[in-house]
Amino acid sequence: MAAGVMADGSATEMGVDMERDDSSVLRTANIALALVFVIGTAALGYKAIGIPPVVIVGGSGLAAVIAWSKTYLKRPAAPETILPIFLLTVAALEIHMTEEYLTKFGPAMSRLFNITWTERGFLLVFAFIGPALYALTAIGLFYRVRFAGFIAWFIFIGPGVAEFTHFIFPLIRPALNPELPQAISHVFSNGTVISGMPNYYIGTTSTYYFAGMYTAMLPMIPGIYAIYTLLKKDREKRRIAGPTGHIAIRSQDDPRVRPAKTAC
Repeated sequence: MAAGVMADGSATEMGVDMERDDSSVLRTANIALALVFVIGTAALGYKAIGIPPVVIVGGSGLAAVIAWSKTYLKRPAAPETILPIFLLTVAALEIHMTEEYLTKFGPAMSRLFNITWTERGFLLVFAFIGPALYALTAIGLFYRVRFAGFIAWFIFIGPGVAEFTHFIFPLIRPALNPELPQAISHVFSNGTVISGMPNYYIGTTSTYYFAGMYTAMLPMIPGIYAIYTLLKKDREKRRIAGPTGHIAIRSQDDPRVRPAKTAC
């Protein structure tokens, strides 16, 4: 009978992790933490920018909580399943953010919705905080940290799937000077001054484009593939688990497992 030993000393037999599933208390705590993250992020976005972040972040975050709580939270995916597609998604996302920065996505959104999304705020979130969060999440996915799975789902659904909105924005009439094709400057009600706000309204420019639209599909492709793959793998795990709901983790899927020495 094949056996293995976990790095923490717990035994495995026939490639099966003999540890019990996490308690319902721990799962509840993880869900509470994820909800705090979603609400807190949406609230900060609303205070700094306006309603759009609440809709995008809040909607994507709640969808991520639901998907994650029914899959990764109960049955963490093997690192070799989720980690490569997560890294591919965030790499594509950073390429996409480069186009958004070069074409003034933040100022364009400010003109479109009469909100205060400065280039400084854009860089702070997507060029500094974002990559740090991605790196920490990658480490967490390697070690099957439950909350890291939530962040991954949030990335797959939010910056991943939600990028389709770039194809809708050119059709929306801007809230500020929609008839002017030139970039404008504006002093907002909170005193924030944003200059160089471009107009991508197709009714004015006769060009179907919005900041970041050319590369919007890049993070969408691995993001959608990740969702499909994770749901498929989770269905397989549930089928193997059977009516007990207990899913065994194969030792070769877990980086914490090392083969046990066999007696001659």
